[in-house]
Amino acid sequence: MEIQRLDSPSEIAAALHRAILEAIPDAEIEVSAGGIGHFEVHVRAKLFEGLGRVGQQQIVYRAIAPLMSGNNPPVHAIDRLECVIA
Repeated sequence: MEIQRLDSPSEIAAALHRAILEAIPDAEIEVSAGGIGHFEVHVRAKLFEGLGRVGQQQIVYRAIAPLMSGNNPPVHAIDRLECVIA
């Protein structure tokens, strides 16, 4: 995933949404911005069935890792990540 320069919280939230949807195509996703670089993410997906909380969160964090890495990444922290089985 190529990361372009994202300036507004809404652009970053949309990029988070796209990254998660790419990894989990059937997911229902809500992303909300908190402080600068901080977000809350809620994901509902069938893929989470049979996985523990850590396994579910690992899938999401792998999907959004490019947005959280490198010099001056657009996402500094996920303040809350809620994963729910669909």
